Amino acid sequence: MSSPSGGSHSGGDNEDTEADATTRNDHGRLEQSIGEGEKDFKDAEVGENEIENDALPEEDAFGDFAIPADQTACQEELALHEDYPQLDREHLHSPRALLADEGPTTPRAKSPLESPDDSGSIPDDTPSLYGSQVSSPGREASPGARKIASRKTSAALQPFERRFEARPTASRSPSSRAGSPAFLTPHSRQISVSSQISQISSQGGSADTDTPQAPWDVVRWTKLRKITGQAFSEAGKRNFGRPTCLAVSALIAVGTSKGLVLGFDYHQTLKIIIGQGTKATECGSITALAIAADYSTIAAGHANGHIFTWEINRPSQPFLRIPPIERNSLQQAKHVDGHVANTAILHVGFLGTRHTALVSADAVGMAFSHLATRGLGPVTRTINSTRLLGRYPSPDSQTEQSRKPSSVLAFSPLPLGNVEQPTDNMGLTALLTPYLLVVVSTTPIAQTQHKAPRPKEVSTHGTLSGCLAWFPAVKLKSAGSGDGKNTSNTKLVYCWSNVLTVLDVKIVDTDGPRDTSKAPNLEFHSRSRWRAEEAIVAVQWLGRSVLGVLTISQRLLIVEDGSLQVTDSIDLLHRHIYHQDLFSQQLQSVVEQLNSADPSLHGVVADAFYMSFRVYKGRTFLLGFNDLTVGTLSNWADRLLALMEAGDHIAAIRLATDYYAGSANNVTVGLPDDELVRHRLVKERLLAMIKASLNYTFSQHDEGRDARLRELATVCFDACIRMQETDYLFTSAFEMFEEADEDSIFISTLEPYVLDGDVTTIPAEVVKSLVSYFISENQAARLEELLCRLDPLSFDLDQITMLCKQHSLYDALIFVWTQGLGDFVTPLIDLMSLVKLLEEWSEDENIMQNPFYESATKVYPYLAYSLTSRRYPGGLLMGDSEAERAKSDIYGYLFSGRPVEWPQGSHNVFRTTVNSQEEPAFPYLVLLLMFDTPNFMSMLNEAFEDPFLSGNDDESGSNGNTQSNGIGSRQNHNMTRQYVVSILLDVMKQDGFGPEQVIYLDMFIARSLSKYPGQLVLSGSLLNTILQRLCTPTSNELREDCQLSVEYLLSAYHPSDVSELIENLKAARFFRVLKSVYRGARMFTELLKTYFEDPSDKDGTFDCIAYCLRTSTGLNQKQVQSVKELISAHIIELTDINTIITARTLATYAHDQLRPSLDALQDSHTQFMLLRALLEPGLLRDEVASRYSPLPQDEQPAFTEQYVQLMCKHDPTHVADYVGLLPSSNLRLDQVLPAMESSGVIDAAVVLLTRDGLARDAMDRLVAHLQRLQRAFTQLLSAAAGGPDPQASRETAQDLIEDIEKYTKVGLWLCQGQSANAQRRSRPRTNFAWEIKEDDLNLDEYLWLNLVDAVVQVTKSGSQALQELENHPTDSGYDIVDFERLSASLRSNVQNTFTALLAATATASVKRSQDVQPRAHGQDHLSFLRVLRTFLTRAATSAPSLSDLRAVLSDIFSAYAFEEGVLSLAHELLGSDVFSDMQEVNELRQRGWRPRTQVCELCKRRAWGPGIGGSVWDEWITRESERDVEKARKLVERGGGEEARRLERGKAKAKAAVAANTEQLQSDNVRRLALVVFSCRHAFHRGRKAAEA
Repeated sequence: MSSPSGGSHSGGDNEDTEADATTRNDHGRLEQSIGEGEKDFKDAEVGENEIENDALPEEDAFGDFAIPADQTACQEELALHEDYPQLDREHLHSPRALLADEGPTTPRAKSPLESPDDSGSIPDDTPSLYGSQVSSPGREASPGARKIASRKTSAALQPFERRFEARPTASRSPSSRAGSPAFLTPHSRQISVSSQISQISSQGGSADTDTPQAPWDVVRWTKLRKITGQAFSEAGKRNFGRPTCLAVSALIAVGTSKGLVLGFDYHQTLKIIIGQGTKATECGSITALAIAADYSTIAAGHANGHIFTWEINRPSQPFLRIPPIERNSLQQAKHVDGHVANTAILHVGFLGTRHTALVSADAVGMAFSHLATRGLGPVTRTINSTRLLGRYPSPDSQTEQSRKPSSVLAFSPLPLGNVEQPTDNMGLTALLTPYLLVVVSTTPIAQTQHKAPRPKEVSTHGTLSGCLAWFPAVKLKSAGSGDGKNTSNTKLVYCWSNVLTVLDVKIVDTDGPRDTSKAPNLEFHSRSRWRAEEAIVAVQWLGRSVLGVLTISQRLLIVEDGSLQVTDSIDLLHRHIYHQDLFSQQLQSVVEQLNSADPSLHGVVADAFYMSFRVYKGRTFLLGFNDLTVGTLSNWADRLLALMEAGDHIAAIRLATDYYAGSANNVTVGLPDDELVRHRLVKERLLAMIKASLNYTFSQHDEGRDARLRELATVCFDACIRMQETDYLFTSAFEMFEEADEDSIFISTLEPYVLDGDVTTIPAEVVKSLVSYFISENQAARLEELLCRLDPLSFDLDQITMLCKQHSLYDALIFVWTQGLGDFVTPLIDLMSLVKLLEEWSEDENIMQNPFYESATKVYPYLAYSLTSRRYPGGLLMGDSEAERAKSDIYGYLFSGRPVEWPQGSHNVFRTTVNSQEEPAFPYLVLLLMFDTPNFMSMLNEAFEDPFLSGNDDESGSNGNTQSNGIGSRQNHNMTRQYVVSILLDVMKQDGFGPEQVIYLDMFIARSLSKYPGQLVLSGSLLNTILQRLCTPTSNELREDCQLSVEYLLSAYHPSDVSELIENLKAARFFRVLKSVYRGARMFTELLKTYFEDPSDKDGTFDCIAYCLRTSTGLNQKQVQSVKELISAHIIELTDINTIITARTLATYAHDQLRPSLDALQDSHTQFMLLRALLEPGLLRDEVASRYSPLPQDEQPAFTEQYVQLMCKHDPTHVADYVGLLPSSNLRLDQVLPAMESSGVIDAAVVLLTRDGLARDAMDRLVAHLQRLQRAFTQLLSAAAGGPDPQASRETAQDLIEDIEKYTKVGLWLCQGQSANAQRRSRPRTNFAWEIKEDDLNLDEYLWLNLVDAVVQVTKSGSQALQELENHPTDSGYDIVDFERLSASLRSNVQNTFTALLAATATASVKRSQDVQPRAHGQDHLSFLRVLRTFLTRAATSAPSLSDLRAVLSDIFSAYAFEEGVLSLAHELLGSDVFSDMQEVNELRQRGWRPRTQVCELCKRRAWGPGIGGSVWDEWITRESERDVEKARKLVERGGGEEARRLERGKAKAKAAVAANTEQLQSDNVRRLALVVFSCRHAFHRGRKAAEA
C-alpha cells in the first residue's frame, strides 16, 4: 500500500475529527430507553424486538429540511422498525408526508377493525409457505370484497371489533398515522418510516402500481409517483439527466447522468439540487453516492474519476473535491495517490460520522481512503489519499497485458450501530474482487485485517457477480443465547456468483483494561454458507436476522440469517430495476480468453445492480429505468389482519397458530425468538380471532357454511390445543357451538384429538353431548374408545356410570371403575351379572343373538388384562401397587368358595343362582367356566405367565392379605399355580361339565406342566388319565390342539408303558408325536412308515430318509436294509411327492435302489423325469434342481440307454443334442435305434450311425424318412378337399414342410461332414461322354447323390400334388392351402441342397502361390459333375421325359443365377462406392481435427503442443510402430504361404505375449496421455472422459 501523500497532517491531528466526534455524540448515539409508558406497546412491537429503539436526528441538522414545531411531538413517538439505520434516531417527517400522491391499488374489503383510512400494514399469505392449506386468495388476486352493512362509529361492534376497540391506546398525535388499529399501537416502530411510506396518499388520484397486489403479500410495493414524475419524466431527464444511482437516508438522493444529485424529502418534494453551476457537471455522470452518518454531507463519485462532497445546507459549492491524477504523472518516480483520470468511481462511502474521511473504489480495481486535513474551506484543505487495493496501470503495454485484470465488484465501509464499539474508529472497509474478499482498516494506518479467497463451490462456468453488505453491532434487549452478551456481533454478508457467506466479526477480549489508543484485535469467522439457484447480484440486510437477496433474474429472496432458509420469493422483473454493465469490459480477457495459469474464471459477468437496490430502516428502495419504488416487509400482525379483512378466517387462525408455535418464519415477520414473549404477543389476538370468526360464521346461512364451519372448528381446536387453552375451548367455544345448535360439529371435530392424545380431559357437559352424539349415530364402539382415552377423574362418575350402563358401554364402564375408583371387582360383578342373565336364556334360542352376549364375553379379556398388569381396554401397563391390588382382589373374589359381599361391609352379595341353597362351591368360577370354558382357559393361560402366581410369601402385600378400597381382602391362601390347578380339577369333577369342557382343562394342564415344572406337581395316574383323554379329542377342530398339548405333556411326563402310548397315538393319528416317539426309541422303519402315513408332512419324508441312511445316525445293516426295502415299496409315493428330490435322495443315500426303483415305476414319464434329474438336472425348471448330476460319472452309463429311449418318447427334440455329447461306447445301436425310428427321431439316429461310421446306413434311414414325409404330404393334399377341419390341415401341411426342411438340413450336415473327411482315391482320366456308374462314386459322392435324389423326388411329388389341387380346386381345399408359400418352400429346399453340393464338391479356380503345396485330401472340383451326371442318369431312368425334370433343373439353375447375381452386386459395391467412401474416410482420419485449445476441457491440463514433454511423442511413436506390425501381419495372413500357416498354427504367440506384457505395463500411461477429439474441436483426456461418463 502507498503511504499517504499530499500534506503533513495526519487524520488523528485534524481538528475536524473533534468536530465529527461532537456531531456523533450529539446526533449519532442518542439512545432512548423504554419508559414505563412504553411497556404497553411492546406486545405489538414489530421488527427485531431484541434491539433497543434509538432516536432519529434532530431537525436542526438539516437546514432546509426543518420541520414545523407542531410535528416534533409526533416524531418523538415514532420508533424504528429495523435493527440499525446507520444511526437510529427519531425521524423528522410527518407520517403522511412521504409520497402524498400514493394510495392502495387493490380494493380492500371493509374491515371490522378499522376505518377505510387506516391501511398501513401489509399482510402476507404466509400459510402457503409453511405447508398449511391455503384458503386465502392467491397473491395475484385481490380477495373479494365482502358486503357489510355500513354503520356509524357508535353502532354496535362485532366481538372481534369490541376486543380491539376496548384496548387502551395512547393519545393520538396531531397528525394521523398509518398503523393498524387492530395490532399496532401509536408507539410501534412500524409507524416510523412505514407509516410515511405505506401511507402514501395522492393529492390527485390513487396509487400507481404496476400489478395488483393482495393485501397479504410479503412485500407491499408502492411507486413514488411524485419523485418519478420529477426525475424520470422527459422534462426531468432533459433538465437533470437520466437517474443512474440511488442513496437513501434522511433524504432520498438520486444521481443523474448530468452529474447532478437530486435530494427529495419523504413528502417526495424536491428539496435540493446539488451540482448545478459547478465543475461537477463537467465530470460526467454520477456513478456512486453516499450520505454521511450525520445526514449533513453527500459524497458523489463521477464517471471521469472525480469525487465531490457536498454539505446539504450549503449546496452551492462542494465541501471537498478529490480530483483524479493524470496518466502521464504515473511515469514519475513519486506521485500522489489517487484514482486515475477517466476511470469511473464505482463505490464511495464515509467512515463513521466523519464527513472528511472517505473511501472509494473504481472500475479498474483500485481503492483508496481519503482524509481531509484542517482548513477553512475547500481551497485551503489538503486531502491525503492512501491506496488500499489495486495497482496503477503500467505504461508498458506488454506488462499491462500480462497482469491479471481485476475490478471492485462490491465495496462498503462498516456503518455505525446503536452501541459504541472499538471498531468504530478503525474505518473498516470490505472490498470484493473477482478473486478475493479483503477487509481493511484505514485508521490510524491502512492495514489488511482479513482475506478470503473465492469459495470452491462457485461454478467455474457460472455467471460472475459479487456483492456484500455490513450489519453493525447493535444493542439487544436481552442477553444473547449462551454468551451472556447484550450486544450482537458485527456481520458481513458477501456473495460470489450464487454462493452466499455470512462472516462474523468479533473483538478478541484481552486480559485487563483495553488500551483505547491501540486498535483492537479482530476475529473473523465464516459462520454459514448457502447456495442459490442462480447468481446473486445484490444483497442487503432488511433486519438483524433478515437478508434481502436479489438474483440475476431480478427475483428478491427473503432469507433468514440463522437458518439461511428462503422464507419468500418475489419476482421483480416487471419493475425493470436499473442495472448497468460496469465490469465486463475490464474483465473481458478473464471471461473470453482462456488463461491456462488460472482457468477458474470462465463464464460471463453480470450487470451491476448495487446502485439500484437500497435498504433504509427495513424499507427496500428500487431504482428502476422509469420509476422509483419502495417496498415494505409486512409484519405478522398486518398479515393476520389482512386475512381477517379478506374473510379468510381459517387461514388467519392457522397462520397465527404457526406464529405461536414458532413453526413459521418468526424473524422475518417481526416476532421475537423468545417463546414467552412470542406467546404473550400472539395468544390474546388468536383467542379474539377465534371468537370473531365463530360468531361471523354462525351468522352465515349459505350452502358452504357447514364445510367452512367444520374446517374452522378444526383450526380452532389446533390453536387452542397449541396454546393449552382447552378451558376456553370447552367453555366459551363449546357454548357458541351449542347456542348455534352445531354441537355435533364440535363433537366430531373433537374425536381425532382425543384419539391422538391431544385432549385428555373434558367437562361433564361436553361428555354428555359426546355420548348423545355417538349414540344417535349408532357408533357405540367409537364412543367407548373415546371415553377410554380420557382422564376418568374428570368425569361426573354417577353420570358416566349411568350413561355407560344405559347404553351398554361396558368397556368405558370398566375403564371408569378401574381407573377412576380403583375398583377391579365391581366391573367383574357387572359382567358376571350379564353372564347369569344369559345362562337363564332358553336353550332353544341362539344365545349369540342376545344383545347382552357381546358385552358379557368382555369378562374374559378384562380378566386377562387385569391379571397380567395391563389396564383394560387400552393395554397400558399398571403401576406395581395398582397391579398387586388388582390381582389380589380379582383372584380372591373369583376363587372364593362361596358368595361374598363386595365392597366389604356393604352387604351386597352377588349370587349365581336364584336359590341361595343351590349355590355350588366356587360359584363365580363355575359360572365363568360354564359360560365359555375355552375363553376362560385362554385367559388363565395368560394369567399363569404373570409372576404374581409364583407364590413368594416374603413380599409384603404381594400374593397375600392386601388392602382394597381401604378394606382387607378375604383370601386365606397364597394364590399359586398349584392352588389354582387344584381348584380347577375339583370344580371340573362337579356335575354338569362334559368331556368337551374337561378337555380344555386337560390341554391347559398339559401345556402348563412343562412351563412351570417346579410349581406344578401332579400324580402319574392323573397325568396318564389326562394323556388318554387328550388322545381322544371330542372334535376334529380340537385335534391339532390336543396333539400340541400331548407334545407339551410328553416333554415333562414319560409314561411307563411306551407300547400303550404308541397305540393311543396311532388311534388318535397324532403323527407328529409318533415321529418324536419313534425317533427317541430309534425305531427307524416305523418312523419312515409314519412319514408315509402322515398326509400333512409329505415333504419331510426325504429328510427322514436322509436321516435314517446317514452314516452318522448309526443304523445297523439290518435296519438299513429294512429302510431301503420300505423305500422300494413306496417308490411311487415318493415320486408323486417330488420326482426330482426322489432322484437326488436315492442317488445320494441309496444309489443301489435306483435300478429297482426305476423298474418298479410303471409310468414312463415318471421314469423319464427321474432319469433326467439324475443325468441332466440342469434342464429341469425346478427350484430344488441343481446344475450338477448327483450320480457319479462312472454310474451314469448304466442308465443312458434307457434315458435315450424314454427321451425319444417324451422329449424327441433333445435326443440329437444329447446323443451328440455322449461317447460312442455308451449306447448300443440295436437298443436305441428302434426307439428312435418308432418315435421319428431320425436326426438322432443319423448322428448316432454317422458317429459309428455307418454313414451309408444313416443316409438310407434319412432317405426313407423323407419318403415317408413325402407320402404324408401328398396324401394330406389329396384329402384336403374333404377334410372336416381346414385349419388343422393347413397347420399340418406347414408342419410337414418344416420337417422336410429340417431333415434335408440333417442330410446336408451328413454329406458335408463326409466330404470334408473323405479319402480321395486316384482316378484315371476319363471321358465325360462315357457313362458314370454309381458304384464308381466315392462314399461322399454317393451320399450326395441319394440326398439330392430324395430331395428332388419330394419336391417333384409335392409340386405335382399342389398343381393337381390347384387345377381342381374345391371351396374347402383351396382355402386351406397356401400354394405360393408351400411351392416356394419346396423349391428353396432344392436350391439350398444344390448350393451346398456345389460349395462342398466344387472349388473356385484360383491361382495358388508356387510355394503352397496342395493338400493331400483337397476338394475335387470334378465331384460335382460326377454327382450331377449320375443324378441325371437316375432321374432319366425314373422319368422317361425330360419335361418332368424341367422344374427341378430350373430350380438348380435359379440357385446358380441367384448366387451369381449376389456376387456381382457385392463386387460392384466393393469395387466402386464402398472403396471411394472408405478412401474418403481414411483421408479424413489422416487429416484429423485440430483442437481449439491446448488443454483438456475437463482437467485443464496441457494435452498437446509445445511444452507437453517427450513422453507424448515417445508414446505416439510406439503406437505407430504397433500399427505397422499389425498391418504387416494381416497382409501376410491374406496372402497365404508358409508364414500364414505358421501364424494360423500359433507359432508367433511369444511375440504377442511380449506385446501384451508391454501394453499392460504402459496401460496407465497410455490412458493418461490418450486424447479424444470431437468434430466440435473440444479435446479430452480419454481417462478423464471415461471417469466423467
